[in-house]
Amino acid sequence: MRYPDHLKKGDTIGLIAPAGPLRDIKIEEIKYELNRLGYEVKIGKSCYLSYKGYLSGKDKERALDLERMFLDKNIDAIICVRGGYGCARILDLIDFTIIRDNPKAFIGFSDVTALHIAINQLSNLVTYHGIMAASIKKWDEFTYSSLTKALNFKEELVIENPSNENLMSLYEGYCEGVITGGNLSVIVSTLGTKYEIDTKNKILFIEEIGEYTYKVDKMLNHMQMASKFNDCKGIIFGEFTNCKKAFQNDEGILNILKEIAIKNKKPTICNLKSGHCMPMVTIPLNMNCCLNSYENKIILMKSIN
Repeated sequence: MRYPDHLKKGDTIGLIAPAGPLRDIKIEEIKYELNRLGYEVKIGKSCYLSYKGYLSGKDKERALDLERMFLDKNIDAIICVRGGYGCARILDLIDFTIIRDNPKAFIGFSDVTALHIAINQLSNLVTYHGIMAASIKKWDEFTYSSLTKALNFKEELVIENPSNENLMSLYEGYCEGVITGGNLSVIVSTLGTKYEIDTKNKILFIEEIGEYTYKVDKMLNHMQMASKFNDCKGIIFGEFTNCKKAFQNDEGILNILKEIAIKNKKPTICNLKSGHCMPMVTIPLNMNCCLNSYENKIILMKSIN
């Protein structure tokens, strides 16, 4: 697997909008805030575009913007401004050899999951399930520190929650494997396509937002039937933001997650604060991971002895 270079103050961050258009904040405001943090900024063309009301430009424009950022030797890292919808639409238009041959940090989450999975599997590059640029005014110290630690650690990174939130074990065990995953609904949308998520011998990370519990159940069952839990070695459940009960006797999200853990008898941890939440933990994807649900520890490593 390929590791991006570290990101230091003075480096240049490229901003792209591979999914939805910017809302509630102007791209110049994002640039100003990143400059204040000590970074140079280059803004992609997609950040100024809007198409159909829910896409930041036509598919070819967004795909080319992504490729340009990877080809640009002056860009040190790429941050997606927001998610929404649209990343899956550009997968067939991307030359993944460009990304493979020009490795650099690529950061985002939610709909960006489609790009993470494709880049991890087709370009063999480590990417980062991390904060979007559009939320920069809400970044707190923990969130920004989690991002920089994930980008800059040398050999080993202990994934830690905010101090007031504990990781919880749903099924005890220990396993090692490459970590993959992201947003549940996006992961499910890859099934049956050439970009289908590969969970064989991997540790599977999942988060979601704004779905009723029975819909989360439906998507997890879809993954169960597609053997994604059978294939993986362990499971990490992140934040399930605003995933509400739909019925009076609904037992809630945690009950559904416990069912998956017990049914598959794999080391499983939940309540990792990564996903649609603030503070937010950044997770390097396509990297070696040790999952210890006896002690509720997640450790990422650039090599395994």
